[in-house]
Amino acid sequence: MITSSNPNYPTGTVITGKWRNSRFVIQGVLGSGANGTVYLVQKAGYRERYALKMGNDTLELQSEINVLTSLQIQQKQKDKQEGIAHRPYLLEVDDYSERQREIPFYVMRYVEGSPLHWFIRKRGQEWIGIVGLRLLEKLRDLHQLGFVFGDLKPENVMVSEYGEVELIDYGGVSSIGRSVKQFTEWYDRGYWNAGSRGSDEGYDLFAFAVLCIHLLHGEALRSAAAHHLPQTRSVADLLTLVQRSHKLKPYAGWLTKAIRGEFEGSDQAWNLWKQQINKPVFSKSKPSDKTPRWLRYAFTFSFLLLCVVVCLAVWL
Repeated sequence: MITSSNPNYPTGTVITGKWRNSRFVIQGVLGSGANGTVYLVQKAGYRERYALKMGNDTLELQSEINVLTSLQIQQKQKDKQEGIAHRPYLLEVDDYSERQREIPFYVMRYVEGSPLHWFIRKRGQEWIGIVGLRLLEKLRDLHQLGFVFGDLKPENVMVSEYGEVELIDYGGVSSIGRSVKQFTEWYDRGYWNAGSRGSDEGYDLFAFAVLCIHLLHGEALRSAAAHHLPQTRSVADLLTLVQRSHKLKPYAGWLTKAIRGEFEGSDQAWNLWKQQINKPVFSKSKPSDKTPRWLRYAFTFSFLLLCVVVCLAVWL
């Protein structure tokens, strides 16, 4: 197979699979990395939208497909045990022929929503608790299969309107024990001289901690990264941010353990995060679907006014 870097295709481009003949209409770009581009697509003749990734290398893309297949098998078994309908990760794998090139691609499910940082900006920082729990669960599932996500960053996390989470680019996934394949500097353990770039559960947990700092205290993180030389960056810089930030205070214990690499694994990390967000300190800031107070008052006033009108009508 001839492979090469694929261009960014414009909205409306139709990608037709060479072997299965399925047609996918590109609606936009979800993300782009060293080993491919992820598009938002709609399958011709269907309403559902999917994430389609075009790879630059067949072997690299096959590695991602193997991870998604493993996740799919695990999730199917879990769904069966819980008695719920199964939603597959991986929908289709094929090649796209263009100008004597064959570009491999795969199609996976897509969560209707927005990247993590956009979601938090729109819905409020109080959502970090529940969204973080669901993201940690995704990472835990991956770790249980023997993989590390690696390139954890806001752009690679999609969040639905109700806080459902999905990882959308598995290009940085590597087997536990090997070196991390892809990373983004801010979230990289090596960037902060906090450890190696070896693939272990702690690498993803460290990235998750920095992700939280970025979402809640972005300017301070940016300043810390910019005002230190590569050899002088350290865990202490991040811990200082955690200790001084009022916004990060509710998560300080968890973040400190993750930054220092003190968790035994992602299962322990997930359980501690769950315990932490269920503490009383979070009760005032948890997302709520309750009816706004002003609306309840307006309804009460309208009801009383209606009663008065009815009474007057009867008397007259």
